[in-house]
Amino acid sequence: MELTVNVDYEQILGLIYQLPKKEIEKLTITLQSEILSKKSTKSIQELILNAPTWSDPEFDNYQKARNHIEKSRIA
Repeated sequence: MELTVNVDYEQILGLIYQLPKKEIEKLTITLQSEILSKKSTKSIQELILNAPTWSDPEFDNYQKARNHIEKSRIA
């Protein structure tokens, strides 16, 4: 079962203003946390997409250095 309700912005504001003060504060905190989580997700995605990457030779050098360190620990 699905129910669709068309409510415009002014109607939503009117409903919000009818809420008790504590409920408005609770709604404010909820909305702010939603906004912050979306911003942090977006910034993490931007960081990952814009992060520098290694070329194949750089990665090979890293692997060789890592293998060398691991072998020196065993000896």
